[in-house]
Amino acid sequence: MIVGVPKEIFPGERRVALAPLVLPTLAKAGLEVVIEAGAGAKAGYPDPEYAAKGAKILPNRAEVFQQADIITQVLCHGSNDQTGKADLPLFRRDQALVGFLRPLGSIETIQEIASTGVTAFAVELMPRITRAQSMDALSSMATICGYKAVLLGADTLGRFFPMLTTAAGTISPARVFVIGAGVAGLQAIATARRLGAVASAYDLRPAVKEQVQSLGGRFVELPIEATDAQDARGYARAQDENFYRRQRELLGNVVAESNVVIPAAVVPGKKPPILVTREMVERMAPGSVIVDLAAERGGNCEVTKPGEVVVYHDVTIIGYINLASFVPYHASQMYARNLTAFLTHLVKNGKLQLNLDDEITRDTLLTRGGQIVNAMVQDFFSLAAPAASVQSS
Repeated sequence: MIVGVPKEIFPGERRVALAPLVLPTLAKAGLEVVIEAGAGAKAGYPDPEYAAKGAKILPNRAEVFQQADIITQVLCHGSNDQTGKADLPLFRRDQALVGFLRPLGSIETIQEIASTGVTAFAVELMPRITRAQSMDALSSMATICGYKAVLLGADTLGRFFPMLTTAAGTISPARVFVIGAGVAGLQAIATARRLGAVASAYDLRPAVKEQVQSLGGRFVELPIEATDAQDARGYARAQDENFYRRQRELLGNVVAESNVVIPAAVVPGKKPPILVTREMVERMAPGSVIVDLAAERGGNCEVTKPGEVVVYHDVTIIGYINLASFVPYHASQMYARNLTAFLTHLVKNGKLQLNLDDEITRDTLLTRGGQIVNAMVQDFFSLAAPAASVQSS
């Protein structure tokens, strides 16, 4: 089978779906790779590196789509809501598509993908099970976002991060507060600690307290309890507005005392809750920084403007989206390893194996035969299941 790698076309995207280092592994699995000329250049992977590993360089996007049995992308139409639609005419029926598709975003977009007849796999839907850990691209990219958020905060803050003893006396360390201790939040804590800051974190899931403390962070406990705090996949569940109102009241003092605040609370398929209000920002010291990791969906901070940096009440609020593309070399490498593990799971004996008894295949399969076939997505959008059930092959 032939795996195609087109250039990413989301504005500002610098990652590439496959890095040269994974090509030998794919070749052993019987997969050939064709790649659009220049696809890896912005990530630091020039065409000769791909050619040296056995990839065929094609001059344009249309040829990649024409030759490939499987198209691999970082941001497919769905997660690329700006330019992704341009790829729809290039797809062939029964061609496979693997990448970020934002399956719980816009139902119209998912229906557009389905209408092309492609067999689409959404990497966001990878089950959180031991067998799938090496395929978990969502966690890989979240790790990069947490790391980069701290660097942006440190660069913008007009203070040192570590405690320093100098000729001018001792300088106290910066205080970093992370709201939401998922993969991104935990990496933010770890990075802040490496830079010498005092890190603290809050999460509505009590189970993450031990993880925060193991990284050297202080876990902020509030006298409120979430109802059914996490789902079966380990993600935080949305709570009612009364819970969030009480949460904001209690978090106000911690936010006010912090130099850098990194809200990272995202609930899949839902608008992020407002955790840092305008009034809370006004209480922060001049020169403080907020790096909102939920900015792409609207933000956890009331003042956040997605894609922009704003200054409000002498506090800088960074609302950059797509932070993983700020570290394109290693982001591409990590994503490529995740995709390679997934592709070698899906392809056996030169054929795409759609074994729907396998949890990994079943949970990630989004569209097939012109229909949305994923049970979770059908349930989320209250869709009727396809009249003819998808058969394993």
